[in-house]
Amino acid sequence: MPDKIVDVNDHASSFGPVAGLYDRARPTYPAQALDWLLPAGTPRVVDLGAGTGKLTGLIHARGLAVTAVEPSPGMRDQLARSVPGVPVVDGSAESIPLPAGSADAVLVAQAWHWVDPERAVPEVARVLAPGGRLGLLWNVRDDRADWVRRLDEIIGNRDRVSDESALIGPPFGPVSRRTFPWVHTIGSSMLLDLVSSRSAVILLPADERAALLREVRQLMATHPDLVGRTEFALPYVTYCTRAGLEVS
Repeated sequence: MPDKIVDVNDHASSFGPVAGLYDRARPTYPAQALDWLLPAGTPRVVDLGAGTGKLTGLIHARGLAVTAVEPSPGMRDQLARSVPGVPVVDGSAESIPLPAGSADAVLVAQAWHWVDPERAVPEVARVLAPGGRLGLLWNVRDDRADWVRRLDEIIGNRDRVSDESALIGPPFGPVSRRTFPWVHTIGSSMLLDLVSSRSAVILLPADERAALLREVRQLMATHPDLVGRTEFALPYVTYCTRAGLEVS
């Protein structure tokens, strides 16, 4: 179980070198979450902290104009391969290289906990048009399933979303929150990739990482919900937060 104290910047920057693994292993997001987060009509959308484009591709598939903003070169390169034709720019939540008022919605998936809200909130507000919306979302494994709870014990579960991790504040108005349960079908090799793509695991020394993955293999070989199966259901809950930009 990873328990080392590592600087948050190390965690945030750890994904770039394993962008292909991240893109292959990480789950998508449920359509109902996007329905709730996105404004009606055909909004111009910014996917902020876009990573390899897991969310970008879903927005693009809806026929919406979307720009991906991502600080990691490795992640941007993978995004360009995964979602060709979508603009991808180098930037962060604290410094978005887009004109003022150029977006109707900014979405941030699996990334708001890495940002400095005091700098990011006014910067997001700057790029939003009047009445625009900020939406945050996180996939969290549902540990009510016994095997998922055991997996979390092995890898050291950091997948928790609190009101503090979803702080927004002025100039945005009241915050609304919803959760969306869903199930991701996954095989044994993809589960190992999913575990390997976590920042805390990426940053482990090689011998500790190998030992942790052996424990995951042992879980798959012995747990009654997994043993003998080539695919199994990994339950998730997608936690969503949204807030509109107040018009003065």
